[in-house]
Amino acid sequence: MILNNSSDLLNKAADLILHSKHATAFTGAGISVESGIPPFRGREGLWSRYDPECLDLDSFYRDPAETWKLIKEIFYDFFGQAKPNPGHTSLAELEKAGYLKAVITQNIDSLHHQAGNKNIIEFHGTSGRLKCTQCGLIITFEPSYLKQLPPLCQSCKGLLKPDFIFFGEAIPLDAYNASMNEAKFSDIFIIIGTTGEVVPASSIPWQAKTHGSIIIEVNPEPSTYTHAVTDIFLQGKAGKMLPELARQIEMISPV
Repeated sequence: MILNNSSDLLNKAADLILHSKHATAFTGAGISVESGIPPFRGREGLWSRYDPECLDLDSFYRDPAETWKLIKEIFYDFFGQAKPNPGHTSLAELEKAGYLKAVITQNIDSLHHQAGNKNIIEFHGTSGRLKCTQCGLIITFEPSYLKQLPPLCQSCKGLLKPDFIFFGEAIPLDAYNASMNEAKFSDIFIIIGTTGEVVPASSIPWQAKTHGSIIIEVNPEPSTYTHAVTDIFLQGKAGKMLPELARQIEMISPV
């Protein structure tokens, strides 16, 4: 494993992606921190300011109106102001150019969608959709739905819930299976902005390595992956390193 940020290293990573058959990106909270969204954990994380019980499924059903007040404040009033940063837009550019086949994200902020990525596997769901807990209807989020709390389904008047994972919920089977398929078929797997501490998402890069992927990691600091599965470690923030990587791919591309 190479652990420096020399131009040769960046060129090596770019060359691997350029000549890959199936490159997949795997993103975590770190890429969205640069858009002003704090991580959930840690000294400056959301759970240092909010009670994590607001995302407990039992609490949600017990007092949906009060729980929705916090959900609205955190995930729609606050997160709703965030915009994609150069890390997000670089991934969208790489997908548009055909170098990146998919993005698996642990984030629920929809910033990859806003940046322009199309093939996105949202492992933990997304705040960009609401789901009826009664009839199962899924709708695209609109601010008008939160004029009344808790919001109710226009079809059956059932309780609406953000379409992301609460404590006490299982990972959606389709997202889990799609992620594992990406890990199986990727020859290049790019870890971005995640420490590898949240399970079961943390197992996905390990699966990619098991199936023979070359692992490129972009993180400000070493993670649980760095000395275990990573082949090339590009140390730095996603908003800086991914544009540099995209530019390098463009420079060496024969097209």
